[in-house]
Amino acid sequence: MTALVRDDAVVVPVSLGSRSYDIVIGRGTIAMLGTRIAELRPGAKVFIVSDENVAAHAMAAAQAALKRADVANSHLIVAAGEASKSYRGFEQVCEAVIDGQIERGDLIVALGGGVIGDLAGFAAAVVRRGLDYVQVPTTLLAQVDSSVGGKTAIDSGHGKNLIGAFHQPILVVADTALLDTLPQREFRAGYAELVKYGLIGDAAFFSWLEGHWRDIFGANSSRNSAREHAVAVACRAKAAIVGRDERETGERALLNLGHTFGHALEAACGFSDRLLHGEAIAIGIVLAFEFSARRGLAPAGDAERVKRHFVEVGLPTGLSAIPGPRPGLDRIMELIGQDKKVKRGMLTFILVRAIGSAVIEAGVEERDVRAFLNEQLTRR
Repeated sequence: MTALVRDDAVVVPVSLGSRSYDIVIGRGTIAMLGTRIAELRPGAKVFIVSDENVAAHAMAAAQAALKRADVANSHLIVAAGEASKSYRGFEQVCEAVIDGQIERGDLIVALGGGVIGDLAGFAAAVVRRGLDYVQVPTTLLAQVDSSVGGKTAIDSGHGKNLIGAFHQPILVVADTALLDTLPQREFRAGYAELVKYGLIGDAAFFSWLEGHWRDIFGANSSRNSAREHAVAVACRAKAAIVGRDERETGERALLNLGHTFGHALEAACGFSDRLLHGEAIAIGIVLAFEFSARRGLAPAGDAERVKRHFVEVGLPTGLSAIPGPRPGLDRIMELIGQDKKVKRGMLTFILVRAIGSAVIEAGVEERDVRAFLNEQLTRR
């Protein structure tokens, strides 16, 4: 694609002392990728990691931007999809980076969605005991969530993102024009992570999304577009939380609203196109609201409101929406037991008191979760 250079990018700082960095948001920002890298790391070489789908749309623009700034680069293109976030995919990236003679003063660029960001970021965390990297997220999900905050990981047979490290990027370049080529299903899936920011701590933002979601989905190149505004709001919210709790020892866990249920469902479906990550999170968020209502934490009306919005957008809202055979209760509970928030065998969930008010609920009894999910599985 040909990037349109604009000078009205929104810059959101992530304040982490010596590890601070900027999130640059706007249409055409990929055109300045080389200039920004050259300013941050003069003389560094770049190794781009991307996937087959993204490379077809964005690799040429990224390489052209690097060439204009005289930044030498090489690349690896991996298979698209969650399956690349595996031991084999991780080995492939690490060996390619080393074979490309990328030194400790050089950079990895993650050009892609959440899978590529997690995979390339984890490789950057460990190759030569740590390389700097830049996130260039190309999906809505990655732009509003996974590219920010330094969580990197691959999947295990026991669950999602169980092998990884905290490793902050030195720059995030979120070009909202790249979202114009995103399939609608992928865009909707990413929207689930965008809505999350309104649900955990900003009821006014959720209300705004209810009225403006169609503008976000439409390709809008005008100044101050709804899409750019929404991405910036989400990034500011995540940057603030990460700045206060980088390694998820407290408040940052709130960003996992819907993820305990969602990750289990995603793993139960084999990390496949049968249920995309964002679709699993949408179901997980609705389940979290309904479970909160069942426990007397939140009004049932809020759960219904969230569910209505997801239905309007076109996102799945219940276990019955999963294509094919439903995951079994025992398998779901086994996967929930592998959740990273489990402490000394006790389950921890992110639940809600209301829209815009998420809470960390520790010590949730397994029997309560099992009974709740059993009811959900019998729904038609």
